[in-house]
Amino acid sequence: MEEQVERLVDKVWSKTTLASLVVRHLNRRHSGESPGCALQPVAAFVPMDGYHLSRAQLSAMPDPTTAHARRGAAFTYDDKAYLDLVKRLREPLCPESRTIYAPSFDHATKDPVENDIPIPTTARIVVLEGNYLTLSKGLWKDAAGLMDELWFVHVPFDTARRRLVKRHVVAGITPNAEEANKRVTENDLVNGQEIVNDRLQVQEVITSLEDDGWKAESLRE
Repeated sequence: MEEQVERLVDKVWSKTTLASLVVRHLNRRHSGESPGCALQPVAAFVPMDGYHLSRAQLSAMPDPTTAHARRGAAFTYDDKAYLDLVKRLREPLCPESRTIYAPSFDHATKDPVENDIPIPTTARIVVLEGNYLTLSKGLWKDAAGLMDELWFVHVPFDTARRRLVKRHVVAGITPNAEEANKRVTENDLVNGQEIVNDRLQVQEVITSLEDDGWKAESLRE
């Protein structure tokens, strides 16, 4: 897997874990090749979690019960705001350019946090990560059309189910594995099927493997 990361870094240089690792490797390479600019990151990482609609926005929808139950589906994200971010990132840099801020997501409050992720003007590579960035529908397709490359992380559905059940229980989203499995069946894998069925053409397909060295816990610094 490490070799695959290095190949992808080489390509950029010439959901979530892979993107942050690629950015980390890019900045490490930049620091090594340009020691005088070590404190100026050349790459930035922006997950799309911050573009979840807030719980208040979900409650204001015509069918709030379904909206909350399906949170994580494409229609529960602010696709317009996301497209606006990508458009801003494509604007040419000039002396007047300033840091762009993207929202993050607070898992404790279960809502976005505005202007929490800085994208400095030193960043020449921005790695965007999220479920719907290769979706061939609506504003997601428009945003994808502004990106230089699209990469897709392939996860077999049985593997995805196992990981999601565990994650939902650990994160406190569901009280037990039975409820977690129900949520995965009725929401997460429904979303996953849409992501797979309506995927745009991509430049890279990365297969997600069981690799202890890539667990999120091992990436904390």
